Amino acid sequence: MGWLLMIALAGLVFVALWRIGKFDKAALQFLGAGLLVAMAGYAWQGSPGLSGAPVPPPQRETLPDSAFASDRGQMLGEFDTAARWLTIADSFHRSGDTRNAVGVIRAGLREHPRDADLWVGLGNALILHADGMMTPAAELAFQRAAKIAPDHPGPKFFYGLALAQGGKFDEAEAIWRDLLANAPADAEWRPMVEERLAMLGQARAASAGMAPQPQ
Repeated sequence: MGWLLMIALAGLVFVALWRIGKFDKAALQFLGAGLLVAMAGYAWQGSPGLSGAPVPPPQRETLPDSAFASDRGQMLGEFDTAARWLTIADSFHRSGDTRNAVGVIRAGLREHPRDADLWVGLGNALILHADGMMTPAAELAFQRAAKIAPDHPGPKFFYGLALAQGGKFDEAEAIWRDLLANAPADAEWRPMVEERLAMLGQARAASAGMAPQPQ
């Protein structure tokens, strides 16, 4: 079937040259050379004996939710304007597309520049895009969130979480303990912060255990 198509293509080109009046020796040489190259390439790379089969698109690995995605519903809410933008960003994070995750949140901030939750989400997205590093842009995003909503626990909690994930345990602990010290006794999010402090203690102990012992 492949060879028949090649012959049919050659015939169509032959007819086209004849119709436009370019049917001369030079055109025939050019046509012949082109067809020979095409046929040689087909003979070398083609597989006419194989049956056709659609090739499925490559599947991108789905990554687990980030700590921010797991905790933000309880700390920031799940049904407000910011949550819609952050949910879209989470889907990009799970597919490994951190660049578009940042872009989505920035688009949300263009419409809602005073939304503290979106600024927190931007800080987290920038850290994920930088492979876990606290960049100046990410730190600025957390600071902006805290300035917009100074009494909201979310900016401080997730800033501490980002610091802890980057190995800055002392700074994270100081932020979380200050958050608890100024929180109402019946705050719904207190157990979350206390749990993270306990995990921080375990991470610090594990880190100390892996440190080389003095001789």
